[in-house]
Amino acid sequence: MTTVNGYASRPSVRAGEVAHLHIATSAPHFHIDFYRWGAVPQHMGHVEWPGRAAAPGRFDADWQWPVYEFLVPRQWRSGVYIAVLGTERASGVPPLDAREGRILLVVTPSAPSGRRVLYKVPTFTYQAYNTAGGGCLYSAAQVTTRRPGGGVGGPVKGLSDAYDPSSPRQTFAHWDALFIAWLERNRIEADYCTDLDLHKGLLLRDRYRLLVAAGHDEYWSADLRRHVTTFRDAGGHLANFGANTCWWRVDVAPDGTGLSCDKFPPGAPAGTDPDRSYGCPNHWWESDPENALLGVSYRNGGGHWDGARRPAGFTVTDAGHWVFSGTGLSTGDVLGRDGALIGYECDGAAYEYDDAGHPRPTGRDGTPEDFEILGIAELPPDWNFAAREPTPSLRAATLGLFTAGGTVFTAATTDWARLLATDPRVATVTRNVLTRLS
Repeated sequence: MTTVNGYASRPSVRAGEVAHLHIATSAPHFHIDFYRWGAVPQHMGHVEWPGRAAAPGRFDADWQWPVYEFLVPRQWRSGVYIAVLGTERASGVPPLDAREGRILLVVTPSAPSGRRVLYKVPTFTYQAYNTAGGGCLYSAAQVTTRRPGGGVGGPVKGLSDAYDPSSPRQTFAHWDALFIAWLERNRIEADYCTDLDLHKGLLLRDRYRLLVAAGHDEYWSADLRRHVTTFRDAGGHLANFGANTCWWRVDVAPDGTGLSCDKFPPGAPAGTDPDRSYGCPNHWWESDPENALLGVSYRNGGGHWDGARRPAGFTVTDAGHWVFSGTGLSTGDVLGRDGALIGYECDGAAYEYDDAGHPRPTGRDGTPEDFEILGIAELPPDWNFAAREPTPSLRAATLGLFTAGGTVFTAATTDWARLLATDPRVATVTRNVLTRLS
């Protein structure tokens, strides 16, 4: 069967503007069906074009495949759209997650929409794990974003998830799709953007009250972090339903088509694990700890697993807090243990217990001293920890929040989205946060 594959010149496009899609196939014609992701996939459009062949490229240079212009209808609502490429049409909705023949495209609003929630899709992280062309940011210092993949449509570095083997972890389908489907099923209206949009300073001035992320949002540029910090300091709220967030700093090419990351200490021998090393140039925590923005860091949690892990959940430290309203939880109860909520990676704050037995942040790692630890999951000694300065406390994932202009909430675990459909208490906490902060 003749194959067809492609990529977008940019991961996002405004409704009403032209998306440039680069597509290669030896077939004389091909077609694209566009689906908007939500509670159920919605078919939004269809085009057919003549095919043009092109050879695959390397991971670190623009593939320069033939370009096709698609005018995104102005009436398309902001969201994550999956372009399904093929040479023959079939009945029904095809699988939207695949390692080829798919393009992820985020449609942003054509004008301020009045919606209060903005959801950030972590395309920098998708591209860091994308191995199309034979490399990624785990085998090289730079990659191009102009190649297949980046959330969907390309091969991915990483191990299978024992708790959800249906999709690779570092893809849109694995965490973001679950969270977005839950949002729309619960009629929580949001607009959508990519980290490249926020890196460029777009959208955060459009009167959104809450910026949301979920799953695995690991790679942040300095401009992205600066713009999000400015939004927070001006009173905008942040809700991070994920972990390993803002762990690596990436440099973005001026035209937005490439990423680079210097991960290894000078003179590091081959095989060095940068997560267990000090002196890594682009570790955020070694130069400007991400705790100052988010309250937590991966170095105080850690993780990444091949196979199952020891089940763990958050022990509730203050059931009277509004975050837990309607959950039925009491102080001392454990949230999410039966579903192995903690992991595959998790974040935390350095902490100590006060005289009343409550965990409090020490602030020595950059966590604001008013960060409230509302749930704590002390991690066993065999957890896969990242590099971290010595501390007298056990390492732990810490669910909580603090206020610095706006309020910042962190769920502190990548797998939060996985439990939304199966754990009513996780869903209730999520709804409380989104309702309160938006």
